[in-house]
Amino acid sequence: MQVFSHLRIVELGSAAATSYCARLFADFGADVQKVEPPTGDPIRRSAPLTPSGQSAWFAFLNFNKSSTIIDPSGPNAIPQLKSMIEECDILIDGRDVDPADCPSIDIGAIRHRRTGLIHVEASWFGAEGPYAGFSATDSTVRALAGLVKLAGPAEGPPLHAPDFQAGIVAGLWGFIAAASSAVKQTHDDGGASWSVSIFESNIALTEYLMFEAFAQGDVMRRLGINRFWPNFPTGIYPTKCGWIGVTTAKPEQWRAFCDMLGLPELRDEPALAFNEGRLQNADLVERQFMPKLKTRTALEWFAEGLTRKIPIVPVPEISDLLEDPERLARGAIVPVRMGEEGGLTVGSVLRLTSTPPRQGGKVPAAGEQQVFAGGRTDASDKSDAALRLRADRGPLHGIRVVDFTMGWAGPLCTRTLADLGADVIKIEAIQYPDWWRGVDRRPGYVTDKMYEKALCFCMVNRNKRGITLDLKRPQGLALAKRLLAGADIAVDNFSVDVLSRLGLGYNVLRALNPRLVMMSMSAFGTNSVHRECRAYGSTLEQASGLPGVIRTPDGLPVMTHIAFGDPVGGLNGCAAVLTALIHAHRTGQGQFIDLAQVECLMPFAAPWITVQSISGLRCGQAAPLLQCEAAQKYVNRHPQFVPHGCFRSAGEDKWIIVAATDDDMWERLATLLGRTDWAMDPSLRTAAARRAIEDEIERAIEAWTVNRDEDDAMAELQAAKVASGVARLPIDLLKDPHLRSRGFLQELERPFIGVHPQPSMPIRDSAKPYLVRTAAPTLGQHNREILSELLGLSDDEITQLAKDRIIGTTMLSQPEFATEKKMYQN
Repeated sequence: MQVFSHLRIVELGSAAATSYCARLFADFGADVQKVEPPTGDPIRRSAPLTPSGQSAWFAFLNFNKSSTIIDPSGPNAIPQLKSMIEECDILIDGRDVDPADCPSIDIGAIRHRRTGLIHVEASWFGAEGPYAGFSATDSTVRALAGLVKLAGPAEGPPLHAPDFQAGIVAGLWGFIAAASSAVKQTHDDGGASWSVSIFESNIALTEYLMFEAFAQGDVMRRLGINRFWPNFPTGIYPTKCGWIGVTTAKPEQWRAFCDMLGLPELRDEPALAFNEGRLQNADLVERQFMPKLKTRTALEWFAEGLTRKIPIVPVPEISDLLEDPERLARGAIVPVRMGEEGGLTVGSVLRLTSTPPRQGGKVPAAGEQQVFAGGRTDASDKSDAALRLRADRGPLHGIRVVDFTMGWAGPLCTRTLADLGADVIKIEAIQYPDWWRGVDRRPGYVTDKMYEKALCFCMVNRNKRGITLDLKRPQGLALAKRLLAGADIAVDNFSVDVLSRLGLGYNVLRALNPRLVMMSMSAFGTNSVHRECRAYGSTLEQASGLPGVIRTPDGLPVMTHIAFGDPVGGLNGCAAVLTALIHAHRTGQGQFIDLAQVECLMPFAAPWITVQSISGLRCGQAAPLLQCEAAQKYVNRHPQFVPHGCFRSAGEDKWIIVAATDDDMWERLATLLGRTDWAMDPSLRTAAARRAIEDEIERAIEAWTVNRDEDDAMAELQAAKVASGVARLPIDLLKDPHLRSRGFLQELERPFIGVHPQPSMPIRDSAKPYLVRTAAPTLGQHNREILSELLGLSDDEITQLAKDRIIGTTMLSQPEFATEKKMYQN
């Protein structure tokens, strides 16, 4: 039985966000009925196209669904649509992005009759606020969310990929909303109505930099291709054969990197010991180490880096991914059929081991129904775990999560569960606190409790309770097992086997708690040949294949983010545990989830994987719209929209993205530019025709934008219903008028920090955002509360644990840590 085989989903409208949301349900057996107009979903015509003219994006977003054609002019259109919705469990609604000729229907009236219906509605910006009526594209939304301006060359326009990245992220959030309500429905029959803001969804990717800007001010600028504040090097470099991704965030990693390359003068230079100094001298440093990297191949450097514990990784081409036996074996790349054409695409990255997702499938032709083995099933009896839940305090109220995660990816996963009402118990140790607190054991850092002043830690650990336990000692381990025996979910993002070596592997915990859902969020997967590779979010992007999609004209793979892999991995982790939790509540059986964070980035490269798999050509070979050629040709341009680009506005380093998504929008843009000749010219009514004069069009747009303030330009363009968005810096989001009007940033007070902002979730089941209830815990803040109330320990027992340093509220200093480490060794 597949996890969602009991669910019927109806998908309306045309939006990458809602299509991806619905596909995540189809991956696990749901009957997804996609409603299309007679001309088909507009995404069916989105580039890149396969050799037979099929949309590779549409294929990735829609395999294993069925298609129903409803002609809005037909006499039975509304009754047919109403009947479909009234018979479904979840309605996924993208009509606010693009109605795709879907008949108008009163969803509120249907929900009044079908009280158990879960309704998820996506929009670019939400129903209210200054941007609510804006025309938008994926790129304009990412620009406004602070995800474009910091990427690319230091001079000239920022560089980004014009694709469906924003939609994929929003689709994950939509799935999280619907799945959390499905968890709630395992103990009651109530439905839910969720709204998903695509704009706010993507702030999850940039909120770390927004918090850093709040703490440090306006310090971030675009630094060049594959350079990102505040770490260096964090980039991609050529070797003797292939590209290598390098990240040296810590001083010891930098020293090991220099030793590996035989550069003692760089290693021993005090000014280069920390990231700030290296970033200030980036050109000089690169000139010295880049020739060294060219003396060996990427694979040779990777093998050497493993032995030295340096986060370096080969940067694959798309063709390399297609030939990777590990990706194929894990189902990260799966077969897909589009009519008579067969190829490969990206499969589900939610790797549940007991109830795995479908391994590939067929893309429905317009109007085609697909029948799967097993079919729809009735829900089983509710388990005891489900019955003990309550429905009045968030959909996950009553769920208990034991959180072993640190940094960004894992804590974002568990923060989202906490935001939705789960009781998340974060486990740290005074010997080993969360590394995002800052692991600096010098006396001043410890005595002044600087580890309590890290805003990035506060960002991803709100709404949680915190406890310290020394898991290397029997007393701490025993207490952790007692917490896990009563938990629903356990999550870790350590290196592979860390918990197993401590005695907390899944085989041990399954015997204690058969309904436990346990997820490992390692970088490459528990059985990967890369399992020992040290990795950051930047390493994951480097290893995912995504940089090869963007590329500079001279072929350099281009990264998009300082740590893209972290937030994307965190959201996928949340989606995975919710999927497994639904199965656990319906059957009483938990399972192990082997999430490889690197695979979570592969959906962003999915269409290029499909096109390359069918064409069978490598970079440099001639073929239309292949991955390498398309990426080099388009850069900030778009394979479908003409014009589409990033244009200079008045002021230093001010930019705005402008796009014409259809021929009517082109006419309005041309009129605004004062080019009525273009607007009236019937020969320019298609994107293909405009492509021939694209250079001239872009010069005209920039001549118009360069003399205007960026916000004024956006206001004028939007008044003409032309898709546009200012390229914001993360610091700009702190005062963004739309976010302010929607109450997206909530203020919270916390010891050692004071009042600081917290971003809301981008999903809402009312007009107001979910309330951020509590600030991130101080170290060991809830020791007594958890140990006494949950585990029944006496005051004397808790006092003794503190005396023995099994628990505590103060990070150990370097001398104290050295003494304990020596004790362990003895």
